Amino acid sequence: MDHTCGHTVEHDLSARPADKRAAFARWLAARECTDCWKTTRETEGPSTQEWLKARRAEEQAEARAWATRYDMPPLDGPPKTLDWGERSRHQLMAAAYTALVIEGPWSETDWAPVEEKARTITRAGWWIDQRDADGTDLPELLEAATENDLGTENPFR
Repeated sequence: MDHTCGHTVEHDLSARPADKRAAFARWLAARECTDCWKTTRETEGPSTQEWLKARRAEEQAEARAWATRYDMPPLDGPPKTLDWGERSRHQLMAAAYTALVIEGPWSETDWAPVEEKARTITRAGWWIDQRDADGTDLPELLEAATENDLGTENPFR
């Protein structure tokens, strides 16, 4: 198979279902061969994992600064979910504020109850579960939150 880098590489497609081989062959042909791809990645800068780690650290710093600025309470949950929950809360709240207040018809006065309700949801898992929600849906999601979504006094949860 000829790749975009100009190299010809033989690929064994027998492990793929017959109806998916042609599409996969086209996909392979539209890319560099594995050796060229690896060389390009090594010379272009940090690895994907290093870049992702740096990006997550940047997002985490933004989320913590935002939580401090807007007096958001710390989140509850397993330690592995806390940072992710903070980032998810920040991203959803920012998307909602942008959609409803900055670009939408709401005023700061309309936004205040949403912010207050968001402060009552301290379970990191709830924010993670809502991470793909549209910002305009946040008020409805907050209203639909149940007692199970609120924080807990149990230190072992």
